Amino acid sequence: MDKETGRIIAGIGGNYDVLCESGKVLRLKARGVFRNRKITPLLGDRVTISGDGFFDAVLERKNTSIRPAAANIDQMVVVFAVHKSEPHFKLLDRFLIECDLRKIPVLMIFTKADLLSEGEREKLVRILDAYEAAGYPYELISNQDESAREDAKNRILPKLSGKLTIFAGPSGVGKSSLISFLTDTTQEVGELSEKISRGKNTTRHARLLTFQGADGVMGLIGDTPGFSSFYMQKLDPEELAMAYPEFRPYLGSCRYSNCSHLKEEGCAVRDAVRQGQILPLRYRNFSALYQDSLNSI
Repeated sequence: MDKETGRIIAGIGGNYDVLCESGKVLRLKARGVFRNRKITPLLGDRVTISGDGFFDAVLERKNTSIRPAAANIDQMVVVFAVHKSEPHFKLLDRFLIECDLRKIPVLMIFTKADLLSEGEREKLVRILDAYEAAGYPYELISNQDESAREDAKNRILPKLSGKLTIFAGPSGVGKSSLISFLTDTTQEVGELSEKISRGKNTTRHARLLTFQGADGVMGLIGDTPGFSSFYMQKLDPEELAMAYPEFRPYLGSCRYSNCSHLKEEGCAVRDAVRQGQILPLRYRNFSALYQDSLNSI
């Protein structure tokens, strides 16, 4: 008889909460063979259940992420605030590059948009429209305007239904309160420090939450601890350039085959920046990440 399968939705102190196909949640342990084989069960893993308080095997993963450590992710939602804790676009690019390398789609959500002046909002939208044109859709969320919040909720929920979505981003940007709003559940929420405008980390353990989407289809959401930095794989210049989707049409058209896209004459990428085809902010981030890569060697 086939063993029952389930998905790991939480892991705390060597115990794992596993959501079974039947809908029940079991608290299980991993067999010692996992440690012997150096296999670490991850949030989102599909496992087979033996019925004696253990799970026996981790089924093949379609993808993994490092921060947060999770598997079988359908999409990532990266959350940034646009007031006080201003978006750190270099940090955002690190996140997007890592997701691109791991073939994980991304939706960007920016909170506290109602606190921007009209000029600040227009400037931000111009930047985010360039990100969207590169393949990274976004949503702006207001904190006070209930009508605008509901409209945003109606746009976002269908994108989450039937999927495993991991929410990530810096501390204090409102990930947990956003999840509470979207799923009509209660999350532990901390207040942004007025003194230093840095978030206090309120999510201590990554976990998956079940919710009913707008169409009645169940989805899974992961709420993860916030971060102030983000690990990115070491890449050579061409790999890094390939991780910027808007660069790709110009790669291979530079005068020099080993072009670093930083200072060479006849660089098609730099020409595209000058002609307004590539957002200067994105190019500056690429240059900074390239230098970071050199400094880490």
